Amino acid sequence: MSKAHFGLIGLGVMGENLVLNAERNGFSSVVFNRTYSKTQEFLNGRGAGKSITGARDLQEFVDKLERPRRILMMIKAGPSTDAVIDQISPYLLEGDLLIDGGNSEFRDTERRVSSLESKSFGYIGMGVSGGAKGALEGPSMMPGGTKASYEAVESLLCKMAAQVEDGPCVTYIGPGGSGHFVKTVHNGIEYGIEQILAEAYDLMKRVAGMNGDEISNVFEFWNKTEELCSYLVEITAACMRQKDEINGGDLVEKIMDKAGQKGTGLWTVISALELGASVPTIYASLNGRVMSSMKSQRINAEKILSRPLIKPFDLGSKSDGMSPLMDAVILATIASYAQGMELMRIASDEYNYNLNMPSIAQIWKGGCIIRSRLLRRIQNAFDNDPRLPNLLLDPWFAEQVNRRLPNLTKVVAGAANAGIPIPCLSSTLDYINSYRTSRLPQNLVQAMRDCFGSHTYERVDIKGTFHTDWI
Repeated sequence: MSKAHFGLIGLGVMGENLVLNAERNGFSSVVFNRTYSKTQEFLNGRGAGKSITGARDLQEFVDKLERPRRILMMIKAGPSTDAVIDQISPYLLEGDLLIDGGNSEFRDTERRVSSLESKSFGYIGMGVSGGAKGALEGPSMMPGGTKASYEAVESLLCKMAAQVEDGPCVTYIGPGGSGHFVKTVHNGIEYGIEQILAEAYDLMKRVAGMNGDEISNVFEFWNKTEELCSYLVEITAACMRQKDEINGGDLVEKIMDKAGQKGTGLWTVISALELGASVPTIYASLNGRVMSSMKSQRINAEKILSRPLIKPFDLGSKSDGMSPLMDAVILATIASYAQGMELMRIASDEYNYNLNMPSIAQIWKGGCIIRSRLLRRIQNAFDNDPRLPNLLLDPWFAEQVNRRLPNLTKVVAGAANAGIPIPCLSSTLDYINSYRTSRLPQNLVQAMRDCFGSHTYERVDIKGTFHTDWI
């Protein structure tokens, strides 16, 4: 009996879809799940009649794989991943390769790459984006580790990945935990865009009094533009149009306003703070989810803390896609991408990842959750200047900022007067205004630090470090 090309550990929805993807692309597979009944259920269901076999234990699993073995783990990040690595390592031989396709914290991946490479096993930490559908039809994949480990599995990944006009949506990201770091930032950008679209929906509902179908029409209009054509805008339009099968009306209005998170948004913000990168739009989206979890407190606070009546202001007409609001959403979306790209650039220097920014933009153009037409412009910007310090400085993006900023300002001011929270839109305005200001008031902050703690300061007119006895 011939041995399988590819092994999968973990038959959750993502795992199932990825192994079906591999099989469809000509790679026979063997699967293992901690609970064998789950393996049987898959083999008798979605895996029936395909070049996929199962294994009852890890010994049988590795015995059914051709050498060198290529094994993808799709399991919960954290201790569960370490436990599986410890369990399977005794069965591995020199040259065998483990791939972690979960949302692992990049420092955990750094540790695992170092440990397993020392045993002559290959290890890849690979971000996978696209959700269940993307996993089946073609995701965006971000593998990091040694170049030799990537080359051992490159042909498989290139066939499994989403395909766009300039190639498959997978590339070697870099050493160590770089693949999982890039996936973490991808998810931070995703948090930002999701919150931006939610804020736009809230303004259309509360200020303009629009219903789900009307709001969906606006999102569909936006999805036909170069700047906002994206998977997230597309599904937002679909969500707004969906009706409740139980008692009618817009289904989105029946959903509790508490958003969950799996940690990657938090990791993005922590990494930005550690590296000194400014990501206020992304941070605001994370804080929006935290605030949403405080439902009982918010219900009580609404009864105690007075708020202004909703004051209508100009969001534009439905026929032109509500252009002032659209401008605000475009700039906030650009800011979310810009902050994520800048964070990766800084991390690349700090951790010696040597990230290829145009390649990252290219593999995000298909398959992944943040895929959008705007990524072509981002790819072009970094092709023109691989060391571009901030996306906003690229000529095309700078023109977008200069042309659309008045409408972002108008929307933020109107929402503030109406007492409507728009954390991502308002943070974006502060971000752009701060970035385009050559002198900020932190000179006073530094004066205070020197006054109470003798932290010293620099002067704008004389070189050197100074201290003053202020009082």
